[in-house]
Amino acid sequence: MTSVLRKWRRRWERLAAALPSSVVDQVPWSRSESDTALHRRRRVVAGASLAGAGLLGMSLSTKPGSPQFYGLTLGVAATWIVGGLGAGPLHLGWIQCRHHTLRRPVITPVLTGVGAFAVFYVCAFAARHVPVLNTAISGVLQYAHQGSSPLVLLTTLANGAGEEVFFRGALYAAIGGRHPVALSTAVYSLATTATRNPALVLASAAMGTLFGLQRRATGGVQAPILTHLTWSWLMVRFLPPLFGASSGPPARSQRPRPVGVPQQASGGAVAR
Repeated sequence: MTSVLRKWRRRWERLAAALPSSVVDQVPWSRSESDTALHRRRRVVAGASLAGAGLLGMSLSTKPGSPQFYGLTLGVAATWIVGGLGAGPLHLGWIQCRHHTLRRPVITPVLTGVGAFAVFYVCAFAARHVPVLNTAISGVLQYAHQGSSPLVLLTTLANGAGEEVFFRGALYAAIGGRHPVALSTAVYSLATTATRNPALVLASAAMGTLFGLQRRATGGVQAPILTHLTWSWLMVRFLPPLFGASSGPPARSQRPRPVGVPQQASGGAVAR
């Protein structure tokens, strides 16, 4: 057992060496909560987790573009935000500059979101040739092109911000000091299984790990929020065309005309 742990530790160290410093190097900070505040945070997090996962599963069971879909998805975002903020105080976090000064993370998280999208876009080419993933991704993207684009973008960004406030904010703080990145990512992926979509579950595991590393490195939620919003906007904007999604209405199908039946011209006249 010890040899297995050492093997995985060496693998993690090699992976960490390849990652950018913005998700590996931790800004020195120390915050503590009383036992009473921590127990209360955990109770709120548990209740919000169940409510949010339930609403998330219901939202992707509705018709794309329907009022029920937008209402439920905004309800999911509200659950994450209210649960995250109601569980206790959150912090924005800091990032260390070259001259060892601290500043709020802005540019680096946005660039990280762009890089994450580039990786997902390349992987999407391969996913098109895997029937299970192709069906799963196409099923999600139908919600992006069979409705109001502004509302789709609003619900996408609202849920992205809400997930970071809750999972990398309240949940991460409620876990404490023992493996918060791994545990918060596991709960994030578990909540996503309510969608019954394997593509979303895989994405939540990959991106949840990235967001968790950002949370650990900066000590706050601003970096994962900006990365999540950037990544989500690019995914909604550029991924649907890759899977043949069209923003316009579906073309009207025409029945084949039997042989010998004259074709009607516009206005009802028979073309001869």
